[in-house]
Amino acid sequence: MSRKYFGTDGIRGRVGQYPINPEFCLRLGWAVGKVFASKGPAHIIIGKDTRISGYMLESVLESGISAAGANVSLMGPMPTPAVAYLTRTLRADAGIVISASHNPYFDNGIKFFDSRGNKLPDEVELEIEAQLDQKMECVSSEHLGKATFLDDAQGRYIEFCKATAPRRFSLRGMRVVLDCAHGATYHVAPRVFEELGAEVSVIGVDPNGMNINDGCGSTHPELLQEKVKEIRADLGIAFDGDGDRVLMVDTSGNVLDGDELLYVIATHRQANDSLAGGVVGTVMSNFGLEKAFARKSIPFFRASVGDRYVTEQLLDRGWSLGGESSGHILCMDLTTTGDAIVSAIQVLIAVVDQGKALHELVEGMTKLPQTMINVSVDDPVGTSKCDALAEAIKEKETTLADRGRILVRPSGTEPLLRVMVEGEDKTEVREIATELASVAESHG
Repeated sequence: MSRKYFGTDGIRGRVGQYPINPEFCLRLGWAVGKVFASKGPAHIIIGKDTRISGYMLESVLESGISAAGANVSLMGPMPTPAVAYLTRTLRADAGIVISASHNPYFDNGIKFFDSRGNKLPDEVELEIEAQLDQKMECVSSEHLGKATFLDDAQGRYIEFCKATAPRRFSLRGMRVVLDCAHGATYHVAPRVFEELGAEVSVIGVDPNGMNINDGCGSTHPELLQEKVKEIRADLGIAFDGDGDRVLMVDTSGNVLDGDELLYVIATHRQANDSLAGGVVGTVMSNFGLEKAFARKSIPFFRASVGDRYVTEQLLDRGWSLGGESSGHILCMDLTTTGDAIVSAIQVLIAVVDQGKALHELVEGMTKLPQTMINVSVDDPVGTSKCDALAEAIKEKETTLADRGRILVRPSGTEPLLRVMVEGEDKTEVREIATELASVAESHG
């Protein structure tokens, strides 16, 4: 069944506009409370990032949940993966995250986890949607849910992150710069890396409700690059606003994206016989990653874009490691969702164990030149299937052979057709992408 409200990762939009407004989110909280309270006494926890709108949305969600007869625990600003972890360990029935991830402050969203810290199953999302269409009614006063604050949430999550490293693992002697994007990791990430022994410098740790992801964090690593070079740090780590994505910067200021970090983790685990199968990437993972894994005899599979689909493939295959170029990395032997802090620790374990600098650990992988062109069309899905474009793609794929690849896909959020070409020759890649974009535009 198609969803009316839920996207691939909860509900997201511009604050103040439907559905991210107080009226809808009050009803959403009530619907969620009704679904979980219908199965018995329910406990739901809520976390958020540092957006100013988080306070407004938190209060209406809390009210709706309470009106449905379910109890609520609030934890204030905490990373998305912390909510997943605490939902599981506190034996809560569900977890809610108020965040729009790497988006600007004027956007926000509502994401959900089940009692095991996984994304909600489709059938539960459909139950919530069905409940949203019902008349909202408050339970009697004696059955109202109670609200409490989790004052130890921060410490619990910090200890969990540290515990994902071996007991004797230490970062003593390492100088690290953290960019917390003025987001949800600002008060936990510095403590994690300091307590692991690193000398930590920080930027992006002064949230004011409106500076989240603003010129900083994993979507804007320029400040981090400058800081790493300025203080001659060993490396830098950039998180996004809700703490589920990570990029890193080597000592020379070069940015390592999610593909490169995935390569570091995977090859280290392979060397230690702890890889447990292969690696799941996405259709957007760089072709250079696929070729590098082939040379290492590491199985690699491409899922659709989105951590939900990466997770599905990992579970189906019994593998534990996957991720996206954006830095959303899944270490499912350690946690149930993308966790930027945990992923960064896994990279640092490889650095320490192998006694090499970060840039040395990616020398076995060469990213191929990539060109992406977004073509504005009225019907992206229809245009992607038209005969003229299919023929043009087939011709260019023959030209590239095994030296590259072509991906043409409709955007899931905008009236755009995304034309992506990768290959060994930068000029050839750009020319092919431009030609295919022209064909798409003329038939869109």
